[in-house]
Amino acid sequence: MYFPSWLSQLCRGLSRPIGRTTQPTWGSFSRSLALSSQRRIPEFSSFIARTNTCGELRSSHLGQEVTLCGWIQYRRQNIFLVLRDFHGLVQVVIPQDESAASVKKILCEAPLESVVQVSGTVISRPPGQENPKMPTGEIEIKVKTAELLNSCKRLPFEIKDFVKKTEALRLQYRYLDLRSFQMQYNLRLRSQVVMKMREYLCNLHGFVDIETPTLFKRTPGGAKEFLVPSREPGKFYSLPQSPQQFKQLLMVGGLDRYFQVARCYRDEGSRPDRQPEFTQIDIEMSFVDQTGIRSLIEGLLQYSWPSDKNPLVVPFPSMTFAEALATYGTDKPDTRFGMKIVDISNAFRNTEVRFLQDALSKPQGTVKAMCVREGAEVLPVFLKAKENWNSPVAKFILEKQRLELIRLMEIQEDDVVLLTAGEHKKACSLLGKLRLACADLLEMKGMVLRDPAQFSFLWVVDFPLFLPKEENPMELESAHHPFTAPHPGDIHLLYTEPEKVRSQHYDLVLNGTEIGGGSIRIHDAELQHYILATLLKEDVKLLSHLLQALDYGAPPHGGIALGLDRLMCLVTGAPSIRDVIAFPKSFRGHDLMSNAPDSVPPQELKPYHIQVSWPADSEAERAH
Repeated sequence: MYFPSWLSQLCRGLSRPIGRTTQPTWGSFSRSLALSSQRRIPEFSSFIARTNTCGELRSSHLGQEVTLCGWIQYRRQNIFLVLRDFHGLVQVVIPQDESAASVKKILCEAPLESVVQVSGTVISRPPGQENPKMPTGEIEIKVKTAELLNSCKRLPFEIKDFVKKTEALRLQYRYLDLRSFQMQYNLRLRSQVVMKMREYLCNLHGFVDIETPTLFKRTPGGAKEFLVPSREPGKFYSLPQSPQQFKQLLMVGGLDRYFQVARCYRDEGSRPDRQPEFTQIDIEMSFVDQTGIRSLIEGLLQYSWPSDKNPLVVPFPSMTFAEALATYGTDKPDTRFGMKIVDISNAFRNTEVRFLQDALSKPQGTVKAMCVREGAEVLPVFLKAKENWNSPVAKFILEKQRLELIRLMEIQEDDVVLLTAGEHKKACSLLGKLRLACADLLEMKGMVLRDPAQFSFLWVVDFPLFLPKEENPMELESAHHPFTAPHPGDIHLLYTEPEKVRSQHYDLVLNGTEIGGGSIRIHDAELQHYILATLLKEDVKLLSHLLQALDYGAPPHGGIALGLDRLMCLVTGAPSIRDVIAFPKSFRGHDLMSNAPDSVPPQELKPYHIQVSWPADSEAERAH
C-alpha cells in the first residue's frame, strides 16, 4: 500500500520540522489528547452516530462492528480508501461483491474530501500488508454499509501540509485550511494548555474566572483603541486594549484573585506577532509582590506545559532592563546563544581614531563591540581576527589596543568583531539588531545557534517608569502604563528627577519574544493622581472612577498578562501567530474569508449620528 510522503511522516512516529521547531507525529498527537495521565481518556464518540474515531482502532478491536465518520483522504484502484477524522486515519476496504454494488458506487464515485459514514467490521490486514507507519496499520475496516453525507466540489488547494499555499489563499478558505494536520494540532494543543491553566489557577490556587466588559470608554495613553458608535450623538464606546482597569477594580472589590482568558483589541497595523484582536491570560492578585507574581507564572507554565516538549526548569533567570540593554542590545533578549555586547571604552581612551574620540568625548558616549564566532566566512567586512585585521579601522588601532581587545572579547581566528561608538542606548540597540542579523546569516550557512527545541525563558525587571515622548522629548510618557507603581527605592526621585525612576514592571521573554508583562500597581489615589496629572499631563476626568475607587480602601495589588497567541506560536514553532488562531485577520487587519471590514449603507449609520467623509480619490471612484 502506497502512502503520500506527508501521510507517512505523520503516521511514522517521527517528527517533521515545520517553522523553527520539531513537530509531533499523528501518533503522539492522538496520545496527547488526554489532559493528563491521571485523567480518563475523553469520550470522543459520545452523543453522536459514530462508535469510534478513525485514529483509535487497533488489533484489540478485531471483530468489533464499528461506525465511522470522516473525510475521504485517499483512494487507490477503487480497492481501498483512507478515511480521516481529527483523531487520525484508517484504511477502509471497498467491497467488490455484486451484492455490495451500491456501497462500492458510493465509495468509488465520491470525490476526495467528501464526507462519508461507513459501518463494518474491524479485521486484520493480510500478512505482509501491515503498515507500521500508521498507528492503525495492523487493521482495516471491512465495509458493510456506506452513506455519502456530503460531496466535495473541486478544492482551491489540496488538504495536505506539504502542499505550498499562499497565506492569502489559506485565510480566504480558512475552513479548509483548518482540516490540515498542523492547524488541528495547533488549535487542540492551545485548548489543552488553556484548560490546564484554568485547572492550575482556579482549582489549585483559588482564582476566580470573571468576564469583564467589551464595551468601555477611551483610555488615556497606550495603543490606539477601536471606537464603537453609540446612539447618543457624539458619544462612543471603546473596545478595551486590556481589562487593566477592571481587574484593578475587582481587587478593590475584594475578589482577591482574578483570572480571565481575555479578548483584547488594538487598532494597530498587523505584524507577524500582532493582531487587531488577540487573547491574553489576564491575572491580578491582592497583597502580592513581584516575587509572588513571578513564582505563580513559573508554576502556571510548568503545570500547563505540553507533555511532548522538554520539561521546564524553574525558577526562570532574571535580568534588569539596564543589563539586558547593555549585554544584548534589547529589552527582550534571545538568550539561547551568546554574541554578547562588550563595553571596550576604556581600551580606546587614547585612540587616534577620530569617530571613537568624538563619541567618547560626549555625555553617555561609549565604544561597544561584539564578537561573531566563526563569522569570517559570512561577514566579509569589519574587524577580522585572522590576517592583519583587514578593516579600514584596523590600521588606526594600536598594537596595545588590539591585544586588549583580544583579551576582553576572547577573540579567536575566523571570528569577526563588530564595533560601534556613540550614545550608550543607541550603540547597544544597533549591535542588538546586528546580533540577530548575524545569527540569521550564520544559520543560513548551516550553523545552529538557536536550538529550536530549547525554550529559554527570562524575566526582565527594573524598567524605567517613564520614557521621553518621541514627538516631544521634554515631556514624559509611561514606559508600561500609568498605573504601574514606582520602585520603592526611587519614590523620592518622582518629585525631582522622574526620568530616573525605576518601575515595578516586569516582562517575561521567551526566545527573544515578549510573551508577558505586568507590574505592581499604584494603590494610593494621591500618588496615582500626581503621576497622571502632573507628570503625564493626562486628563484625570477620564479616570475619575478609578481614582475614586483607590480612595475607598484599595489593597496593594499586582498582576500580569500572558500573550496566549504569542506563547502558542513559539511552542508550536509556527511562523506567525495567525497559525495558532482559528480565524485570524490578515497582515493588513482584514478578514479575507468574509471581506471584513465592509461598507455600511448610509441609512444604517443615521441612528449613530455619523457619516462617512470619503477621501477625494475615493469620491472619484464612486462617481464612476
